[in-house]
This record gives sequence, structure tokens and C-alpha cells, in this order.
Amino acid sequence: MDMLRLWFRGRLRGALRRGHARRTAACLLLLALLGTATTTTTATATTASPPSTASTASTTAARSPGAPADLAAARWGDRRLDEVSFLTTHNAFTNYEDSRWSSVNQSESVRAQLDGGVRGLSLDTHWYERSTWLCVISFGSDCYPSDVYLCHGDCKTFAGATYALPRQSFHGTMQTVVDFLAARPQEVVTVFLEDYVSADQLSRSLGRVRGLSDMVFRPDEWGVRQNGWPKVADLVTSGKRLLIFSDRSDREHLGVMYDRSWTVSNYWSLGDLGNDTSCVTRWPDVPLDRQEPGFRRLFTMSHHRNVPTVLTAALDNGAKLRNRIAGQCRPAAGGRDPNYVSVDFHRLSDSSGHTPASIVAELNAGP
Repeated sequence: MDMLRLWFRGRLRGALRRGHARRTAACLLLLALLGTATTTTTATATTASPPSTASTASTTAARSPGAPADLAAARWGDRRLDEVSFLTTHNAFTNYEDSRWSSVNQSESVRAQLDGGVRGLSLDTHWYERSTWLCVISFGSDCYPSDVYLCHGDCKTFAGATYALPRQSFHGTMQTVVDFLAARPQEVVTVFLEDYVSADQLSRSLGRVRGLSDMVFRPDEWGVRQNGWPKVADLVTSGKRLLIFSDRSDREHLGVMYDRSWTVSNYWSLGDLGNDTSCVTRWPDVPLDRQEPGFRRLFTMSHHRNVPTVLTAALDNGAKLRNRIAGQCRPAAGGRDPNYVSVDFHRLSDSSGHTPASIVAELNAGP
């Protein structure tokens, strides 16, 4: 192409020297046509690109062994929700890191608990009405708006004991849970509410949690009563990886399940001395071995004392927990393992080599 241009330019100069106007015009026309053709060819070559890389990658991922459905199947197999066990923390919000408590049930923040393998959280929800009096006597450190907060008793009684500063909002803690799930797409988390707020107050608080509605599992939409609990892998691939239970019955329309309708539970306390290892039902009308056609309730097992301490948790969380499951709770529940094992100070244990996390892993590894 360059040689051709040089030839025409030479002819053009010769034509100009000889004054041949017609040849000059012809050469100019040919040069213009060549320039247009070259530009068109270059533009065509530039815009003609291979198929979208993102589209190709998406298609490949959907068909590859690393696709979400394959990863979920590899992780969870064919086990249904009622066939797996989850480590659960009692009063997960009373800890040394999220706020200033004088007495705690856990050492780590809620996010640290989740990062450490906890998949069940028990939270106490209370309504706090803004108090000018508390704001004044606290010299401005307790000036919080009316909202649903996580308190251990009345939200106005004893700072550090029944509530902590800074106050822990329920929606803030739930945002932590949703953010964790967004970052860990293979995980399932369950929240248990000891609920002291109205359905409307709870609804408004949940409505402030970004991304929550896309993750909440609703048993009616899955036909759990008729078909049983879904496979965990199906929950993962659907994205419905957050279960919420409450001890109040008037909020199922929010996706918050009434625990007495969907679970069985043992009495929560080991007693002051930690020697009450019997496994009896928490609700007399819902025995631990309750049988229902086509449906099996989830089994929540509590294993903690009336007053939590680091020392007593260490004594309770090892061999005693493992033996209680095998000797008392499994037989009382009709031969089934607990789905949620709830403890205080979940990282502590005795010298037996068994920890709450290892015991839950052992339950999941069973036949």
C-alpha cells in the first residue's frame, strides 16, 4: 500500500510539473479513495473483537466444577438442614469487643465469632425509648435514639449489666451477619431471638438491614411442613442462607419463624453448679422426640449455667458436653443429634481434647 501511494505521489508531482490538470485530478481522486479504504479497513479490524471475556468466563464458571452449585454439593453433600449441626453462641452480643459489659457470655465480637466458625447466634431484642434523663446523667455518653437494641434485661436499668455502652442496635448486629454471609457464600447462619419488641418495631429494624431480604429463608415458600427441610446445598445455591427464629409467634410474615412451631429445645440451664446434665424439654407441650408426618423439627440444645464465667465454661465445654449429647440429649430426642449446640465462651474447654467446635465437627462427620 505504501509503494502504491509513493507511485501516485510521483505521478502527481510529474503531472503538476507538466501542467496536466486532468491527470492531477484523477490522481487526487485515487489518493482520496485509497485513504478512505485504508481507514475503513483499520476501523473494521479494530472493532472486530472476540466474544465478551466476562460472558465467556461466566459460561465457563457455570459449567465448571468450581461453580456455586458444585461447591455447595461438595461441601454439604445431600444432607438436609435437620441433618447437620451448627456451633451456636449463647447471648452472642454480650462480649468484650462489641461493647462495654461488666459480665459477658462470649469473649469475642459477633463478627469474630462468625469468623471463628460459629453459625448460630442467640440475641435478646428490647425496645429503648430515648431518655433525656439518661443523656444528662451520663454527660452525653448515653444519648441514643429510640430503637431496638440488644439488652440483657431492661435497656434503662444498669449500664454495663443489663445494657452496654455504646448501645448495640439490633439492625447493626444483623448487618454484621448479612455482611458476613455476603463475604462467605457457602455459609448458613441462624439467629435466635429472645424477643421483647413488637412485630412492627422488629419489622422496622430489620428493614434497615441492607441485603437482608434477599437472604432470609422463608419455610412457607419452600413447603417445609409438607416436604421437610431442604438440603443445605439448596439453601446455599438459592442464596437463602439466613434463618431467624423468635420466641414470639406474631412475626412469621416477616420471615421470622416461631421457635415452638419449628424446633424442639431442651431446658436451657445446667443449674448453678453445672451438675444438671439431664436433657428435658423446655416446653412441656413439645417433647424433644416429637414426631410429625413428613416433617422433623430442628433440635436446639443449650449447654450453659445460670451465671456464665470463664472457669465454669471451661469445665462444661469439653468432655461434659460430648458425654451429655451422647448419654442424655441424643436418647431424649429419639436418637437424633442436636442441630444447634449453644454454649458460653465457645473457645474454652477442659483438658480432654474436645472443644465445642470439635464436637460439632464430630457430629457432622457421623453417619
